[in-house]
Parts: sequence; structure tokens; C-alpha cells
Amino acid sequence: MADFRRKFKGPRPNRKNDRREFSRQQGGEDFTLRIEKMVQGGEGMARLEDGRVCFVAGALPGELCKVRLTFQKKDFTKGRVVEVIEPSPDRVKPLCPLYGKCGGCSLQHLASEKQAECLEKVERENFRRLAHAELPEDFVIHTGNAWGYRNRARVVFRNLPNRDGSANRAVFGFRGEESNNIVPFENCPVLTDALNEFLRESAATLIKSNSRELDVNVFDNGKGSISFYYPGMHKSDFDKHAVSVVEIGGRKIEADASVFFQSNLGLLPELVNAVRNAVDEGLASGKATNDWLIDLFSGVGFFACILQDKFKKITTVEREEGCLKHAKVNLDECGERNVENVSAPAEEWLLENVVDVPATLIVDPPRTGLPKEALAAIVQSSVNRLIYVSCDPVTLARDYAKFSEAGFALSHAEGFAFYPQTPHLEMMFVLDR
Repeated sequence: MADFRRKFKGPRPNRKNDRREFSRQQGGEDFTLRIEKMVQGGEGMARLEDGRVCFVAGALPGELCKVRLTFQKKDFTKGRVVEVIEPSPDRVKPLCPLYGKCGGCSLQHLASEKQAECLEKVERENFRRLAHAELPEDFVIHTGNAWGYRNRARVVFRNLPNRDGSANRAVFGFRGEESNNIVPFENCPVLTDALNEFLRESAATLIKSNSRELDVNVFDNGKGSISFYYPGMHKSDFDKHAVSVVEIGGRKIEADASVFFQSNLGLLPELVNAVRNAVDEGLASGKATNDWLIDLFSGVGFFACILQDKFKKITTVEREEGCLKHAKVNLDECGERNVENVSAPAEEWLLENVVDVPATLIVDPPRTGLPKEALAAIVQSSVNRLIYVSCDPVTLARDYAKFSEAGFALSHAEGFAFYPQTPHLEMMFVLDR
């Protein structure tokens, strides 16, 4: 997890005084603002009369809105829409009654069929601003089902006493927007039907045998099997209920509900095909060889498992032990191939192992992007072709700028809208030198 601590040269700011000064200056006044564009995170961007930028939650490009400020600094402010005076033709009524209360799905006010188009504009501008370059003209964002797509979620279960003194009742829900409060639901429109049914049927059983509040990871493998995990789960229950097998790209891949796995199984084959095509092009062009596949931040060995028949040697590198045990299972059928599953931070492995052949390299880092040591080691290696899968376009653009300075060029880019109704986007870059 990224370290967000800041270093202050002077005394720490007094946020209470900031809020008092904000209240004194503004007096609860609303501002009428024209929204210029959408920015990273799905907010609209407008400008106050004093020139400061205002990021507006719930606003769409082109709209005229009454906006109430919720936060301000000297150079920017934040606000929320209290009235849409001139709505965008792309505005729709949010489908979920918990919109604005639950911590997710903050883009429901934008028509589903327009979301990818808006995200593309956002990422093209991000790339210009952060990487000082243009995304390819043929950049495309793959989309799938707008609702009922999500196979994985973290849900909070809580045992609540009834007001009449009768037996406690079990409820489940998501954390509220910017809070730890629980927002109960009976049917989440982005979860699969199987997950919604499981939650309704299992809430009382799960909370009865555990503490008053329980965070539970649930996963639908797409074949009618639901796995789940919660902290403190007994090993026998873990072995019985947490482990699952998913069929993707002609492979059976084992994981469990305590580790990361992609949440949109319906769209995942599109990413698999894109990575396979990039690997095949690299082998055919001679930019890479089939001697060695290196899969960094490999998780349960997903990409290595999908691509195992193309390489003589395979190395997966993942620091989480829980993922490593699944990677060993998933790559157990590689036959005579040389396979090593390494538990280590990617940057440490790169610094300790010289990559002096044109290996095929796949990286799939967390939102923080590549550690600077890992990026420097890749640049200094003999790798001439890099496949970068990213869950954060901002850190991807930042890392690309550094790769570009080292002689890498962006030869192909694709986007994947794995989380409709949200501003999140995953991307795949192919970098060559």
C-alpha cells in the first residue's frame, strides 16, 4: 500500500481553522458554474470567478449547475451538484436507489453507452498532460455488460438489535461514501445474480457464528460456485469455502477469495486476447524470444498460466504468499518447461537477477505503478518489449514518460472498462525499443 504521509517544512495545518474560515468566507452560498469537462475520478471541472478550479461531483461536461463547495484550498476547490440547471443530453436517472450513499458506482448519472467515450477523452488528456505524448489514434476501450457484471466484492455483515427487543437481525451492505458507515442493500445492480442471492441467503448464518461485524470477500466463479473469505477464518472453513477455480482462455485457474482476482469475468477474455496478441507479435518480430517469460506482480500466476505453452522458461514474481501457493498449482502442468515461482518484491528480484536476454516481460503493478527501482532495472536490462497492464491510468502515464526517456516507444494501447458505472479504467500498453 502506498505511503501517503507528507513532509511539512512548517507547522501542521489547522484543518478546523480552515473549515471555520471557509464557512465565514462563503456563508453556505451556492455557485452557478458551467462544467468544462470530465477529469480523472469522474468529476466535472469548472472555474470560479476568482480563477480557481472547482472539481464537481455528480456533474457532466457542458452542464450548467448550482454547486455547493465542500472543500477549498488556495489553488483549487471541490463541490457537489445541488441543482442541474441545464442538463447534458447524456444525463440519466441513476438506477440504484443508493446512488450517492454507497461508496461505489459514482458515474450512474452518465448514460452507460456514453461512459467509455467520456473515459477515453479523460485518458487522452491525461496522457498529453502527464506523458507529453498522444495516445494512438486506434486506442479503443473494450466494454461489456453495464449491470450485473461484478463477480467479486467486499461486503460488511453486521448483527443489529431490533428496537422491539426481539432477536438480533443480520444485515449486509457496503461502506458509505467517504465513511465507515454501513449502507445496507438487498440487491446490488452491479453484482451478479448469484452473488446477490448468496448474500441474502447467507447473511444470518455468517454473522451468527462470528463477531458483531464482519468484512467478507465474496467471489462468483461464473459457473454457479460462490467462494468467500473473512479475517480469522478457520483453516478447515477456508479450504471448504474460500478456494475457487475459474476457466479463462482455455485454462483452469485456481485462486481464493482472500487474494486479488479480476472482478469482471465477462470482459476478462478481451484482456487475455490483447495480451496474447501482444506476445505473439513480439515473438514474430524478434523483439522478444520464447526462451523466457517474466511475469512481475504475477498474483496467482494468471498471465503466466494463460501463456505457458509459448515459452521454454517461466518466472513469476509476487510478494504475497497467499498468491504464490496458487501460482504453483496453476503452473503445475507445464511439463518439461523450467518454471520458478518467486515470492519477492518485483524491484528486489530485478535488482538481484540479471535479465541479459530479450525476454518477454509482463508487469501488472498495483495502483501506485512501478517502483522506481523496478523501472530503472527494466530500462538497464536486455528487455526490448514490455507489456504493461495497469489499473491506474495516471501512474501508467507517469511511468510511460520515464520509459520514453529511456528509448521505449508506445506501439499499442487498449483500455478495458472493467467497472461500468464507475470512473475506473484498466489499460494495456505495449512498449518497444
